[in-house]
Amino acid sequence: MKIGFDADKYIEEQSKYILERINGGEGRLYLEFGGKLVHDKHAARVLPGFDENAKIKLLQKLKDQAEIIICVYAGDIATSKVRQDFGITYDLEVLRLIDTFRQYGLSINSVVITRYMDEPAVQNFVKRLNRRGIKTYTHQPTKGYPADVDTIVSDNGYGSNPYIEVTKPLVVVNAPGPGSGKLATCLSQLYHESLQGRKARYAKFETFPVWNLPLNHPVNKAYEAATIDLHDVNMIDSFHLEAYGTPAVNYNRDLEAFPVVRRIIEKITGAESEYKSPTDMGVNRIGFGISDDEACREAACQEIIRRYLMALCDYKKGLIDDAAVEKAKLLMDDLDLKVEDRKVVLPARDYADFKRNLAAKYENVVVMAIELPDGQIVTGRSSRRMVATAAALLNAAKVLAGFPDSMLLISPSVLEAIQNLKSDILHNEKASLTASEVLAALAVSATTNPAAQEVENKLTALRGCKAHCTAILSDADSKVLRDLGIDATCDPEYVTNNLYSV
Repeated sequence: MKIGFDADKYIEEQSKYILERINGGEGRLYLEFGGKLVHDKHAARVLPGFDENAKIKLLQKLKDQAEIIICVYAGDIATSKVRQDFGITYDLEVLRLIDTFRQYGLSINSVVITRYMDEPAVQNFVKRLNRRGIKTYTHQPTKGYPADVDTIVSDNGYGSNPYIEVTKPLVVVNAPGPGSGKLATCLSQLYHESLQGRKARYAKFETFPVWNLPLNHPVNKAYEAATIDLHDVNMIDSFHLEAYGTPAVNYNRDLEAFPVVRRIIEKITGAESEYKSPTDMGVNRIGFGISDDEACREAACQEIIRRYLMALCDYKKGLIDDAAVEKAKLLMDDLDLKVEDRKVVLPARDYADFKRNLAAKYENVVVMAIELPDGQIVTGRSSRRMVATAAALLNAAKVLAGFPDSMLLISPSVLEAIQNLKSDILHNEKASLTASEVLAALAVSATTNPAAQEVENKLTALRGCKAHCTAILSDADSKVLRDLGIDATCDPEYVTNNLYSV
């Protein structure tokens, strides 16, 4: 992929700007950190060259001045909401975030459970955190929010929340995903700081939409595609335009909330807000890191296609409604995009059609296509031995190693032995080997077969490559592809008609 973003310039510019905001006023700064603080794979896909850990690296430069509060909405724990990039639930994502922050030497203050309603699953999560030495707080839904500012800024509103004990000049408030209560936590802290006679300020770090790119820029459109379940819509910041006469892009939720947020801050501080627009509240400088606009446009268009395919599969799984799919399709139409513009889609579908037309035994064949770093497309199909993902990975790595497709890397007797273990001893209904099982067999073969070792080593070269499968991937195969760093999409079709074992 052509590089379109200067990661080093961004980190330098962003850290400098955050420091200016910290030093630009009196009191502690509460910085609401939207988006992914670590492993921001969306940003890396739409801004080729972006370091997915750039934001935590810039915080690492400020670690002596910063501590982190992690917010998670109680309802997301109770419903086992999943972070799609990693396929894990939000409660596990909180644990993963804590481990990651610690690896970077960042100070974890606590975890705040927002809009807590005594849910049993949440109570168990709090116990789990406390028993591992993680300080936790619970915040009830804020009375009076959003209209009754007098109640919100009172003992019955933010005053009913416990104060989170903090010590550093910069408090970063992060979360596993959107709607986690970061803003409410920041404002609650401002209220308690004021009660204790201390000044405190609020700012927001939201990566997308990019405020200084055009409203209809594909990078901003890709943000809408990524948030179709939240029904976010990018808009011109009318407050900013009125105050400064210059356009800036923001999104509907921030624009709707701004008048209330400004009134709340003014009620807490007893002074006129320093902010004239929601864009003023932001500290994001990501737009200044773009070095090749055309490369970012192309990458963002690919992301919109990717999100549309994901939406079709999520709809098939019952995870989103038809309105979200329609929104994803409208974004495709706005930029005149087609699914076939993703280069791996047609080769996968065409090969599957070819095999089905060849013989009845291929009626249920599944095909995966992978685009190699040089642009070459390699396919793999499902068989009685292994799933399409496993076949495609082996074939792709063989091509990278310069070996012919006919070369056997794993003895058929080894594959058969694993299949027998699955079906005869473990009583699995599906005997075809998953991607992880085949790669494990490859690793064992590599101990005695130099060719297998060379192919195994080539798997790392697939990081960043695109793939497409003609059927919905299993959770196990999806995880292998994520771990390898392969950007995979699927057609919204199940391999079988089974409802439980698919």
